Amino acid sequence: MDTFIVRKQWSIIRVEKLQQSFLLISNLDVKTMRDKIAIITDIHGNSSALKAVLNHIDQDTDIKHIYCLGDLIAIGHETNEVLEMLFSRKDISFVKGNHDEDILNTLAGQESTGIQNKIEHHDWIASRIEREFLPALASIPMTRYETINGKNFLFVHYHLNVEEKFLPIDERPTALELDTLYGDSNIDVVCFGHHHIVHHFKSKKRLYINPGSLGCNHSPLAPYATLKVGNSGQIDVSFIEVPYDNKEFLLAYEQLNVPAKDFILKVFHGNQHFR
Repeated sequence: MDTFIVRKQWSIIRVEKLQQSFLLISNLDVKTMRDKIAIITDIHGNSSALKAVLNHIDQDTDIKHIYCLGDLIAIGHETNEVLEMLFSRKDISFVKGNHDEDILNTLAGQESTGIQNKIEHHDWIASRIEREFLPALASIPMTRYETINGKNFLFVHYHLNVEEKFLPIDERPTALELDTLYGDSNIDVVCFGHHHIVHHFKSKKRLYINPGSLGCNHSPLAPYATLKVGNSGQIDVSFIEVPYDNKEFLLAYEQLNVPAKDFILKVFHGNQHFR
């Protein structure tokens, strides 16, 4: 009982601080856009999946901007191909993910934390990244706010505490829990990733969208989402899955001897290479 009370009190304090933090959005000079947008997240070094999705997005001339919600790299081995594809475009805005942050910390010489195979994997990714991409990767913010046709959007890799550290993944989130987290802030739409499955929650306060991981799936499908805010405030959301050929990508884990390859192929790709 004592432990529960302590946790509850800490949660109330954290929520109160988050409410104060997010209320500051009203003082931000955010730009206004009136066009359809695309949301991608958790590419995880999978350039084959990314190429398929970007090609699909480019066929929709109504889409004027793309928001990438972090974890551009790690888990997948096509780091430089992914960063080249993303940073060469002028129509993508980014927020930073936990894996992006971990790789930058590794390169900065900070001591890695976590299980050993994760540390070895991040060391391997960091050793192969082209240094020309580091300034752009390091400059990515943790959060991004936009006003789109009168609706206030928050783009973030995952929900943050007051120290801008990612909260633990909630395996069974609800709209009520998310509303409690974001309180009375004037955010209308929260777009996030990190948890690799799709989320689509609508409460009386706001809309919550997670399009699912673009680069980590148990089938050769790469998901993303599109959103459009109508002139009457209605928000149209579509979830799209783009088929692609992932055979070479999966087989390359063995060829390159990627650290933690067996774990990655099983947990993040469902051992598709055995099929």
